[in-house]
Amino acid sequence: MNILLVGAGLSGAVIGRELAEAGHHCRIIDARDHVAGNCHTERDPETGVMMHVYGPHIFHTDDQGVWDYVNRFARFLPFQNRVKTTAQGRVYSLPVNLLTINQFFGTTLRPDEARAFIQSKADTRISDPRTFEEQALRFVGPDLYEAFFKGYTEKQWGCSPTQLPASILQRLPVRFNYDDNYFFHRFQGMPAEGYTAMVQSILDHPRITVQLGTPYSPDMAEAADHVFWSGPLDGYFDYRLGRLGYRTLDFERFTYAGDYQGCAVMNYGDRDVPYTRITEHKHFSPWETHEGSVCYREYSREAEPGDIPYYPIRLVQEKALLDQYVQLAQQTPGVTFVGRLGTYRYLDMDVTVREALETANTVMTAWREAGAVPTFGKSPS
Repeated sequence: MNILLVGAGLSGAVIGRELAEAGHHCRIIDARDHVAGNCHTERDPETGVMMHVYGPHIFHTDDQGVWDYVNRFARFLPFQNRVKTTAQGRVYSLPVNLLTINQFFGTTLRPDEARAFIQSKADTRISDPRTFEEQALRFVGPDLYEAFFKGYTEKQWGCSPTQLPASILQRLPVRFNYDDNYFFHRFQGMPAEGYTAMVQSILDHPRITVQLGTPYSPDMAEAADHVFWSGPLDGYFDYRLGRLGYRTLDFERFTYAGDYQGCAVMNYGDRDVPYTRITEHKHFSPWETHEGSVCYREYSREAEPGDIPYYPIRLVQEKALLDQYVQLAQQTPGVTFVGRLGTYRYLDMDVTVREALETANTVMTAWREAGAVPTFGKSPS
């Protein structure tokens, strides 16, 4: 079969590779001039630093199969994300942990003491938190909420935390030990030569043709037996029902002659600091040595037409519109919508890879059995 995959990011690359290894011919197109989508990496010509061009991506997973899969195509080296935050004139460790608590309150509490102390700060009058703010106040109290969550959230989402659902803050964002590893997953690392080299390796197959700088047009689908769409769900339908809401990021790049901040990620929790964080990219490759440094200040805002969509907003209005687009998609034969944009969900890279593998397998099974081909790689619930 001749397959058209729109988008040369992780979803398109993994699905394309699986189909190609099964004997199908795959044409992969991307409007950008590079593969790997938003996890694209490249060397800064001035400093030699490996840059995460669209913001940092750290691979972390508990999925042994996914970890084995990506290690087929890249040499991963250990990396643990240890985030710091500047708030109220001081630097603290994130996620909020025992060190953060003792620093912030000027205490020397042990784990059980800290747990009881934070519980005494919590607003226990809130029995059923419905908003982000209520969730935070219920579990950490006003002091930690004001310092580490409120201002950052307002900047990131462009609205008051009282307008955001409690589900955004799903679990207690506090650790009562000194573990400052941002992720819990047992497999964590970075591809030694960057994500773009990894994706290029996935795409390196004789039955895969990649065409960059090639925007999709509807006539392309006429020559294909099936289309996998990893672009924006609403974009496939030319936004006929309206645009789904996204947050986008603006990056202010600057260089520094030495070590600018001593860590890969420094958040800024205060509302009066306009950016959400500064990333220093040489620290994402700690096995390398560079005298110079490349940093980015990140500013979050509502996405407009032509912007790169990063974070689906998924509030009430967007969910209602999403339901309408899902109905349209389900009435569109010959197309499977995949990935973060195609299913309008925020996905970590490991979930993207897993869903791509499962989608390829499910679709090929349907072809063999002449059954119904799924519209969505994963339902955008």
